[in-house]
Amino acid sequence: MAEDICLFTKGTLIIKPPKKSPASLRMLVLVFAMVCGVYICSVCLKQTNLRNSTKYLNVEVNQIYCQDKNIDKSQTPFLHFPKPTTFTRGECACNPVRLFAILSMQRSGSGWFETLLNSHTNVSSNGEIFSSKERRSNVSSIFSTLDRVYNLDWFNSASKNECSAAVGFKWMLNQGLMVHHKEIVEYFNDRGVSVIFLFRRNLLRRMVSVLANSYDRFAKLLNGTHKSHVHSHEEANTLSRYKPLINSTSLVMDLKMMEKMALDALENFSSTRHIILYYEDLIKNRTKLVDVQKFIGVPKMELTSRQVKIHKGSLSEHIMNWEDVNKTLRGTIYESFLQTDYSH
Repeated sequence: MAEDICLFTKGTLIIKPPKKSPASLRMLVLVFAMVCGVYICSVCLKQTNLRNSTKYLNVEVNQIYCQDKNIDKSQTPFLHFPKPTTFTRGECACNPVRLFAILSMQRSGSGWFETLLNSHTNVSSNGEIFSSKERRSNVSSIFSTLDRVYNLDWFNSASKNECSAAVGFKWMLNQGLMVHHKEIVEYFNDRGVSVIFLFRRNLLRRMVSVLANSYDRFAKLLNGTHKSHVHSHEEANTLSRYKPLINSTSLVMDLKMMEKMALDALENFSSTRHIILYYEDLIKNRTKLVDVQKFIGVPKMELTSRQVKIHKGSLSEHIMNWEDVNKTLRGTIYESFLQTDYSH
């Protein structure tokens, strides 16, 4: 306290107040604290990024580990290594899987074609999964369903999940496919899904099959049960006895609408990796099945089906008002539909 007291003049006493901390010192302490805070935050962020980078690196390493060096690099976008949540692929974890979708219309031979594919040891085609309206109610539902199928988490009698080399399903054009085609095309291209178009050249025969199948849903001609596909000639003969009556007035327009639907599908999905098949060609030339196996990247095998064709021979035997139909289509671009276009 003594140094804080001094004599200014004789008889005058001046007391000096205590020294205060300089403002610059307080600012320095504040800056130091801020720098330390920033440093600590940056260290935490680096550690977090390091963990994320390690995670991504591990995924990439696993993917590289599973890929065969002998595989053509151009095929890489179409090869997948699914990691199902419902089971483990075990020794087949590094077997690549190709994804496909059969785009077709009802009664175009898609059921028969799918049984042929499923006779292959390594192919799983899971049926008409979007026949359920709930699964196709919106794009989110569609994508969620597709993810389950392509991740091998979809189970039915056709599933060969552990060692599947190709997995897919059949999708009818009137099951939300055309409504959401832009989003679906983007999904197919992003995921490397290969598209198999399967149509019927003779749309009149398709019409007969559609009408007969629709009738049997209510009539249930086979001992009170409805069957869209049969495995015996006796069953086929029973179902073929029904002869549908075709509306000859709207027949040409109806055929044009079916034709347009197929053409629209081909146009909408033209940017995908695809192959175009026709039912009649598959029946007459079984080597087409070799092309299909090559397209979906599976080893060549002899494909078989137990299904039996229902409407055989001339259409005149299967249409009630054949004379009207014959007269209506004569001289039109659809006249060839009146002929038998395959041997059985």
